Order: sequence, then C-alpha cells, then structure tokens
Amino acid sequence: MDNTNGAPKKSALIMEGGAMRGMFTCGVIDVFMENGIDFDGACGISAGAVFGCNIKSHQIGRAIRYNKKYSKDPRYCSFRSLIKTGDLYGAEFCYETLPNELDPFDTKTFEENPMEFYVGATDVNTGKIVFYKCTDGGPHDIEWMRASASMPLVSGIVKIDGYELLDGGISCPVPYKHMEKMGYEKNVIVLTQPADYVKPKSHIAPLMRVALRKYPKVAERVRIRHILYNRQMEDIRRREEQGASLIIRPEESLGVGRTEKDPAELERVYQMGRREAEKRLEDVRAFLAE
Repeated sequence: MDNTNGAPKKSALIMEGGAMRGMFTCGVIDVFMENGIDFDGACGISAGAVFGCNIKSHQIGRAIRYNKKYSKDPRYCSFRSLIKTGDLYGAEFCYETLPNELDPFDTKTFEENPMEFYVGATDVNTGKIVFYKCTDGGPHDIEWMRASASMPLVSGIVKIDGYELLDGGISCPVPYKHMEKMGYEKNVIVLTQPADYVKPKSHIAPLMRVALRKYPKVAERVRIRHILYNRQMEDIRRREEQGASLIIRPEESLGVGRTEKDPAELERVYQMGRREAEKRLEDVRAFLAE
C-alpha cells in the first residue's frame, strides 16, 4: 500500500538486544540476506547493533562465525578483561582487533549500501536514549555501536560526540518508535524473548544504584527498566495484532546466558533464529509488499 502522496512506504528492520541471545537475531538476518529480503533502514540496540550491523555490510555468517571462534578467548570476554580494562567484553579486541584484522568488517559495502542504519545508546546524564546514524562502518561508527552495547557494571562509560553513554537497552529496549518518527512505516521487529515473557524486577538494582550513584537519572532508568520493557512488549503485541508491525521472536525461551561462551550453544540459538526466519519468510515478503 502506498502513502497518499503515491510514495511507497519505507521499511525497517528493528533489532532488540540481549547479549548472546543476539545469536537468534544473527540467524534471522542471515536468512533474510540469503533470500534477498532488503529494508530501507535498520536500527539496533546493544547486541542488535553490534551484530545487526552485518546486514548493512551484507556479511552472511560473520557474527556467528567470530562469536564461535573467539567466545572462549579471554581477550574477547572474561573477568580478566573486566579487571584489567574495565570492560567484560574487551574493547580493543572486540572493536578494533576483531573487525580490523581477525574477521574484517566490510566497511566498503557498509558505506555503499543505501540502507540507513541507526544505533541507540543511553545518555547517563539524562537517562534518555540517543540515536546515531552510522554511515561508513569506520571507527566512529564502531564506537557508537560499542556504546550501545556497553552494559552497566561490566563496561566503562563510552565518551563520544559530547555524550557519556551506556547500553541503549536501559532506556529503549526496542527502538520501533524512533524508526516510526524517522518515517519508516513497515517495520519488522526481531525480539529475543518469547511472546509470554515478562521481565522481572532486577535483583541487582540496588548494586546498580551504588555503581551509578554519580548518574542518578540513569540509575533510576535501570531501577524501572522492567516496567518500561513490559510496556513496550504490550504495545508491540497490539501492533502485531493490528498488522501494523511484523514480529519475529523465538517460540520458547532461548535458554542461553547473556555471556554464553559455549560454541555449541551459540550455534543452537543461531539455528533457532534461522528456523524461525525460514518459517516466516513468506509472511515477511507479503508484509513488505503491502
């Protein structure tokens, strides 16, 4: 269906975070790329940003490949890295060595692909989400992706473009409203929790409050994050029922830890994403063609 001015509606892919639950998303986007399903824009939060960027660089299989290969490398993710650098996921290894040397990120394709790609990170001083449009896949873009995925307690605050930033999921778990504001009307949303999931109150909220005592507004966002998340899920379910958005989610809990290191488990979750995407391919095609 066209807009009243005759222009086709713009489509977007929107990707939730969830750390290593993001392997589900990787399976989904790889199937999309293999089957020629394209979007005018995309937006990722946290893992949805750092893994989802591969759809713009059109690197099928890259995210699952390097995660399986380096998941047990202490430079990638370890308490040693946390103690030594302040980041559980080593910033230098994950965001420099890996994309520049070990499994190169195709910045040329990323830049030439007309798809708009946004990431969101939380401003620790205001507690609000800040969105950034990545354009060339270079170091500045990568730093914004890192900010989007910098989980509190186990990551340092990322300072860039005058902001001090942490994980975008704190303030905006699923950025569908941002993409709607940007003019995207046909939105496919990839979630990493099943439809019946209800986020509980964080049991480490008091610890977070202490750790983020210099940033009370973001500490408050962390405290009420479960409320925000559950409200978003209710709204997304309504949009799905009304046919306003198409949702792809696992049928059951992925059963994987946020920092899962077992390559077999990562592959299992990735294959769950592939199966769900393959099952929904015709639904997606029909939705985008409306």
